[in-house]
Amino acid sequence: VKTVVSSAIKVGANRLILVHNHPSGNLNPSRGDIEFTNKIYEYSKIFGIELLDHIIIGNNNYISLKEQKKF
Repeated sequence: VKTVVSSAIKVGANRLILVHNHPSGNLNPSRGDIEFTNKIYEYSKIFGIELLDHIIIGNNNYISLKEQKKF
């Protein structure tokens, strides 16, 4: 979390999109994915950075945690 938010601050970002892959192809977000997303959401908000989405890709498909209302 610290690395992601501090990197966004260093480059002067005011918006952030997280993306990672699930090589298994299972696009269901894990508990860890959701917890990480919510931590990034809360910490980035403190610094005025808007988390636009967290995308999980795999098996030639994707899901949006924002669309699933996970944060």
